Amino acid sequence: MAIINQMDNSANTCSTSSIDPRHQLVILGGGESGIGAALLGKLKGYEVFVSDKGIIAEKYKAELINHNIAFEEGGHNTERILSASEIVKSPGIPDKNELIQLVRENGIPVISEIELAYRFKGESKIIAITGSNGKSTTTALTYHMFKTAGFDCALVGNIGYSFAKQVAEDPKQYYVAEISSFQLDDIVDFSADVAVLLNITEDHLDRYDYKFENYINSKFRIIQNQGPGDYFIYNLDDEVIMEQIQYRKIISTQLPFSMKQEVKKGGYIKADQMMLRIKEERVSMSIYDFALKGKHNQHNTMAAGIAAYILGIRKEKIREAVKTFESLEHRSEHVATVRGVEFINDSKATNVNSTWYALESLNKRTVLILGGIDKGNDYSLIEQLVREKVKAIVCLGLDNKKIHQAFKDVVPTIIDTDNATDAVKSAFRLAEKGEAVLLSPACSSFDLFKNYEDRGQKFKAAVREL
Repeated sequence: MAIINQMDNSANTCSTSSIDPRHQLVILGGGESGIGAALLGKLKGYEVFVSDKGIIAEKYKAELINHNIAFEEGGHNTERILSASEIVKSPGIPDKNELIQLVRENGIPVISEIELAYRFKGESKIIAITGSNGKSTTTALTYHMFKTAGFDCALVGNIGYSFAKQVAEDPKQYYVAEISSFQLDDIVDFSADVAVLLNITEDHLDRYDYKFENYINSKFRIIQNQGPGDYFIYNLDDEVIMEQIQYRKIISTQLPFSMKQEVKKGGYIKADQMMLRIKEERVSMSIYDFALKGKHNQHNTMAAGIAAYILGIRKEKIREAVKTFESLEHRSEHVATVRGVEFINDSKATNVNSTWYALESLNKRTVLILGGIDKGNDYSLIEQLVREKVKAIVCLGLDNKKIHQAFKDVVPTIIDTDNATDAVKSAFRLAEKGEAVLLSPACSSFDLFKNYEDRGQKFKAAVREL
């Protein structure tokens, strides 16, 4: 174990005799959110200590050293951690972790980085967006609307930039935040002025004792602290949300959106027109003007539009933003067309529902690249779309038995690969002019890649080499 204490520049030294016990903040995890929490904690007068079981990236270590923040890597100093008055836990650390269980047994409060950021965000407003699928796209589109309208805003949260770091280094009037269930699990007072719940499908059940109801409860935590002056935007077409909402005490103003029925307040699509009804004035525009294609993105666009309109963005700016938005990297991202074959990078699709959305939005025959670490996937959810649109499956993973079993009677060709280059070359051989190769794995990436971004980057590099 390597322990560095920049306060006295001595390794393996963590004296706490002079530290106010009420202000000892320990950060577990030295990634983006952990470093952000450390910087904010230091700024607000806490005695901060960062502990990571693994190796902290050099760019993050440099920030800790520059701000004179004590840290350790390669292991945990349990005694030092248990001296904390409060602990900020990385969302990647599960509650079943032995150290977390020990922390809780000792009665030390555990919070998430977004809870710490909320504590010091001042009068700024938060638009918090969650859901099993589409939250990154919806968050980015909402942010694009705010930027298009000239608002003082930041894009934060699970989408990549630490909320706490933003508050510490460059506070804004508005924070558009993608929020995961893992982040919501450790909130106490965190509350969104505008909360968006896009959908709920089975995902991450390994973190929730394989009980869907636990995951559902986690998602609904996004509204638990809302008051009557806040807003709750939700998907009226999502069966799980509608089944659960009747059992929830909701104080905030409800604004549903739907593609199946008109709503008095909220958003809906009828006759290929999006209608937003919130105040006296209405916003309408043709779905054919949406930069984002696919039915799922019509839901996402309505949710973003409602959030923007609530907070005073003019309808002209909403229309402009919807037309000019560019898709996120690794989310149904057009990579290139090679000899008539279109390559699409949807590496962010780490569950079956995400792959369903990607397939639903395509209107051409497809070679589908699937595979990785299975999270209890039910591939029957995409069986019909695979029958209709997929001519072959290329597996990209170390264990592909479940994919073979699920689709052996559905598509005529299923082959195995264990790297992005072979997967791309194999898919290209199988595809014909006018068809597509879609990387939409429906699985986590950690068997072969660092993360879904690494998987997507290697896929794009392999395409460029064709």
